[in-house]
Amino acid sequence: MTQSIFVNLAVESVQKSRAFYSGLGFGINEQYSNEQAACVVIADNIFVMLLAKPFFSGFTDKAIADAHSTTEVLNCLDCESRQRVDQLVKLAEQHGGKAYREAKDQGFMYGHAFEDPDGHIWELVYMPAQG
Repeated sequence: MTQSIFVNLAVESVQKSRAFYSGLGFGINEQYSNEQAACVVIADNIFVMLLAKPFFSGFTDKAIADAHSTTEVLNCLDCESRQRVDQLVKLAEQHGGKAYREAKDQGFMYGHAFEDPDGHIWELVYMPAQG
């Protein structure tokens, strides 16, 4: 059986977050999307569920972290090239996000990161030995 991952992120505005991730070039699966949620398709088996905070809170009794001031998780996405890493950071900046740190070239791995409009951090890496 092929497994999939659904990363669930609490967002202030589903529409704003949907536009942000669409601006990065990712698709939206409308079958799993509505006013309270949008299903972003990162790859065949990688999905990000953008959930309005009130809807998200229905899945947990814990407080929802404010990703602008607290880091609960760092999402990391493997990219096919250095150019794709840089392109995603640039697109993030153009669509309401921001670069999280400077790019780092460690020889065996090139990485950069961005924050989405809700403060969720996405690490982007290219590993030539893996590519």
